[in-house]
Amino acid sequence: MRKVIELNKDWLFVKGIPCSPDKMPDVLSPGCEKVDLPHTWNSVDGHDGHNIGIPVKDWSQGDLSGAPVEFYERTAAWYYHEFDAPRQPLAGGRTYVEIPAASMVCDVFVNGKAAAHHENPFSLFRADVTDLLAQTGPNLLAICVSNEYNDHVYPQHADFTFYGGLYRGVNLVSTAAAHFDLDYCGSCGVKVTPRLCEDGTALIDVKSFLKGTDENHIVQYSLTDRDGNECALAARPSSSPDAELFLAGPHLWSPSDPYLYTLTARIVRRNEVVDEVTFKTGIRSFFCDPQKGFILNGSPLPLRGVCRHQDRLYKGNALTAEDHREDALIIKELGANTIRLAHYQHDQAFYDACDELGFVVWAEIPFITIMRDHPAAHANCRLQMKELIIQNYNHPSICFWGLSNEVLLGGKLSDLLIENHKDLEALVKSLDPTRLSTIAHVSGTPGECGLHGITDVEAYNHYFGWYVGTIDANAAWLDDYHSRYPDRCLGLSEYGCEGIITTHTDTPSPKDYSEEYQALYHETLARVIHERPWIWGTYVWNVFDFGAAARNEGGVAGRNNKGLVTMDRKIKKDSWYIYKAWWDSTPMVHICGKRHFKRTGPETQIKVYSNQPSITLSVNGSVVGTKTAAESGDKVFVFTVPLREGVNHIAAEAGEVRDWAMVEK
Repeated sequence: MRKVIELNKDWLFVKGIPCSPDKMPDVLSPGCEKVDLPHTWNSVDGHDGHNIGIPVKDWSQGDLSGAPVEFYERTAAWYYHEFDAPRQPLAGGRTYVEIPAASMVCDVFVNGKAAAHHENPFSLFRADVTDLLAQTGPNLLAICVSNEYNDHVYPQHADFTFYGGLYRGVNLVSTAAAHFDLDYCGSCGVKVTPRLCEDGTALIDVKSFLKGTDENHIVQYSLTDRDGNECALAARPSSSPDAELFLAGPHLWSPSDPYLYTLTARIVRRNEVVDEVTFKTGIRSFFCDPQKGFILNGSPLPLRGVCRHQDRLYKGNALTAEDHREDALIIKELGANTIRLAHYQHDQAFYDACDELGFVVWAEIPFITIMRDHPAAHANCRLQMKELIIQNYNHPSICFWGLSNEVLLGGKLSDLLIENHKDLEALVKSLDPTRLSTIAHVSGTPGECGLHGITDVEAYNHYFGWYVGTIDANAAWLDDYHSRYPDRCLGLSEYGCEGIITTHTDTPSPKDYSEEYQALYHETLARVIHERPWIWGTYVWNVFDFGAAARNEGGVAGRNNKGLVTMDRKIKKDSWYIYKAWWDSTPMVHICGKRHFKRTGPETQIKVYSNQPSITLSVNGSVVGTKTAAESGDKVFVFTVPLREGVNHIAAEAGEVRDWAMVEK
């Protein structure tokens, strides 16, 4: 049977020794430090804003001459670990080193011999090291990782930190000679395609990729429901292992009811299971309509949610499974039903959480900001897209594959850029014709250009009211585009503005970085989105503040502060609560401006967000008034209240829910 052994403890780590695909250093450096995985050497300088490191950006191929220079350590580093070869109970067994991600380029050596070279900062890869192992005594595993600048591995240039390290851990995988293929692009070796039929039944196509099997082996598939009851079974000879499972009355997957079945695939040799793969699957149908938006299981479902980056304060991208799960639960609490996982392949733990909690996922590759003309750069795009799809094909939450993001920001529209997108689209459809493809256009992308019509659906990143224009321009642009191109399925892939929770004002305005302006911005956008159900998906940029080492805005350097939640996940900004009021049905009341605690004048404005029909506000124990949602017109209730000298106690209530605040005159 397959065994997965974590190798996350007791590594030796040293920076500054160049990577070589040919050989590792002869001896361990005396400067090694002891670390555990997951690990990144940019956990602090990747977002602390202290300008540690060396400048690395080369914007020469794009119109980005005024772009800031990044300062954080981009270097090569070595990780060393000793391990004993796993015992193989059956003759001919294989042992793999499995690396869930290494940023950005990685070389693997066992006992001084090269085992693998990988150029994708975000995907899983494996190396069959069986023939390199010593069966007695310790084996030395040496992994060199580099996040140094290069000319072909994406992302090339982007508004986030390119953390370096083994940030998702390392495993040993031991298998029998007969096993589901571990060499196929990092997949589990089993591919499942659920199909909902017109008569309400479902067919589940299962395709397996096998190694080392013969006429003595069969493949068996078992599908169980949420309660563990078996509801479908199939057995096939290993020479033709693919099968079709039938369900008469399938329970469908949706954000409101994320029902999952468990599929177990086994390779059986006579009366012995020699390999087994188990994972969750869900049954659903979906498409997009230019006028009706996203349709799930035959019913319109406007997708309303957030974008997410994978880093945390002083952890960088070296997150645990618990960290990923907590992020997903925070987003679930918001009431969102969709997540755009920007701008790269995320951890399997997060895709699993999306399956289980019910998020429709937009997954994408880091073809972002600028296209390199280097042929190897396009080959790297293809590699990352192939690994993204093959490794994540079985996740029912994923409905969209994203080709690129804002590729005109740092370059010009060219025939090669268009052809590369068409090639990526063809690759996506060859690997997965069941899902939709999409693209995130930079705001200024012309409505008539060759980037349209390539993908199934499209979306725009707009920051009207922050970088350019006014907040009102968002509604005007959306309506104009929809009227000019009524046959295009349009989404809003990014929108947002910075909010610093210690910056406050009574007169919010664009670029003041106040928590009040961020809240005002999102009040407006939440209503604009609600009134346009034909927008198939909308994604706040961003759910969490994240590392962007080149930034220095609003008094907070090294980060992008557009999050609805702070980077440490400790504080939800006021803007968080306006979306909870729109998207979550759980009764809630939130008084805004609690951190704006010093006020001037005889009276002040108190703003309350709620999904309840009416709000009653009290100041210092006296009722100021009651307002209804019909009077307010949406989820925002505004009161003008008198203030006495000193501290004033404010309470807002609606039925059984209430909130409190204090302000000082």
